[in-house]
Amino acid sequence: MVEWFDNTVLDWFLSIQAPVLTPVFRFFTLIGEGGAVWIAIGILMLARKSSRAAGMAVLLSLVFCLITGNAFLKNVVARPRPCWRHPEIEMLIRIPGDYSFPSGHTMSSFAAAAGVFLWDKRWGTAALAGAAVIAVSRMYFYVHYPTDILAGLVIGLLLALTAKWLIDKIMKYSSKKGRKPWRQRKGERAE
Repeated sequence: MVEWFDNTVLDWFLSIQAPVLTPVFRFFTLIGEGGAVWIAIGILMLARKSSRAAGMAVLLSLVFCLITGNAFLKNVVARPRPCWRHPEIEMLIRIPGDYSFPSGHTMSSFAAAAGVFLWDKRWGTAALAGAAVIAVSRMYFYVHYPTDILAGLVIGLLLALTAKWLIDKIMKYSSKKGRKPWRQRKGERAE
């Protein structure tokens, strides 16, 4: 059943590949590469006092994704990518060298986008939409199964919630102990 679902969805994505869509999806798959855009967003959030804790949560969730997904799950599950199983399919991007499950692009994108959403719903909605397009691009290019994408989405959201919970605990503990919260600068009153 799962194999049928994965193959049916991927076959549909193969059927819609077109010169007008490929550059758009290539752009989104590229900005999701290595989580670079999400790291940049997390760093920018650190720069503003009002979003500092959220920026820490975004960056921490990306570290969690790297450890959980790329270092652990991909190697334990060791699921071959669809493009490895079907080398006859003409690839439109470079073939990745690591395993397929879960999708690292999807996991890191949804983890970071959820972190942004938990801070600001308007910007977070845009970030989640971008994460969704990045996830779809991975199926469009035949490098991930839909179940890799779904797993990456769920794991990414859970890791974002874990990072936010942990940062909130640290912030609360820090303020209870009379320490300055991370977001408070020298000479400022606690909010």
